[in-house]
Amino acid sequence: MSNTQPAIVLVQPQLGENIGKAARAMLNFGLTDLRLVAPRDGWPNPSAGPAASGADLVLERARVYETVPEAVADCTHVYATTVRKRGITKPVVTPEAAARDIHVEPGRSAILFGRERSGLDVEEVALARTIITVPINPEFGSLNLAQAVILVAYEWSKGVALVSPTTVDLDPPAPQEAFEGMYTQLDTMLEASGFYFPPDRVPATKRTLRNLLTKPGWSTQELRTVRGVLSALDGRKLRRRN
Repeated sequence: MSNTQPAIVLVQPQLGENIGKAARAMLNFGLTDLRLVAPRDGWPNPSAGPAASGADLVLERARVYETVPEAVADCTHVYATTVRKRGITKPVVTPEAAARDIHVEPGRSAILFGRERSGLDVEEVALARTIITVPINPEFGSLNLAQAVILVAYEWSKGVALVSPTTVDLDPPAPQEAFEGMYTQLDTMLEASGFYFPPDRVPATKRTLRNLLTKPGWSTQELRTVRGVLSALDGRKLRRRN
């Protein structure tokens, strides 16, 4: 499997903010090879940095080209993100399928993203060997540039080792002995309070109560807390009697 990350090629991006947001989306999923083809407002662009929200590494490494062929000259496979174009017969895949292919293809791949308003033109799509199309609501198929980049980058990231979000370790479930102690305490208190009534329903009521209490995986600390509550209630009852 190839570990070479794909180049993200933005063709004539119009706004610095959109370049920054695309860079942020890239770095979220481990991509750093950003290539800009004739950005409308030139490069570097002061509006890109704030929008990148810390993805400065991507912006600093970004390379600028005059044409798409120059931007992808070192790439062995070029993908075009677009809807299917009339008159162009090419394989059409989802971002997930493209990501799988990129990971096994030798050499570097490039993924083309078009202008914010008009996307890629027919000649630019013709440079690609494969079209990437996102399954999307046919009644509202509007994706902004950063959204398109993040969809593709996320699918590619599934094939590499990225750090997973921090998880919080849960306390281990309590042993059955601890649960039985809590249940016995509760059962004794309910017996004394006259809760179990009528007599012919006592077995069913106790069974329902046990089933209810055994649904979650109680931790030892949780059982101690519940028993503390029960003890407090029982102590208050004794004080009232005195």
